[in-house]
Amino acid sequence: MAIKRIISDKVKEAPPKTWSNCLVVGNQFFVSGMTAHDLDGNVAGGKDMYSQSRQTFLKIQALVEAAGARMNDIVKMTIFVTDISERKEVWRAREEFFTGNFPACSLIGISALATPELKVEIEATGFINASVAG
Repeated sequence: MAIKRIISDKVKEAPPKTWSNCLVVGNQFFVSGMTAHDLDGNVAGGKDMYSQSRQTFLKIQALVEAAGARMNDIVKMTIFVTDISERKEVWRAREEFFTGNFPACSLIGISALATPELKVEIEATGFINASVAG
């Protein structure tokens, strides 16, 4: 089975020789930890956990759709937040992107992310067409 790299014009590519934003192997996809960085490398959504989470989910959605899948095909997410007390704002944003069975999920409080202004990072794994009735 070959590994296919997924690219979206809505998500800034990682620097060479660092990581891939999204890979597909067979019908499984893997989305690296996404943050609220925009195409210019700035943090979108200001300092608001909800806005940063929403921006991050939009980036994940762009990669998932470029892979030929839907958000409801995500089966596992890991969410890293710098302030665990704001987790409900992450859940509020997440509700805008999923219906039916929500993905299995881990939420982890951490001390910092790569850019000091960032409040949330989210990674996702799923299977293309997993949400289609079978």
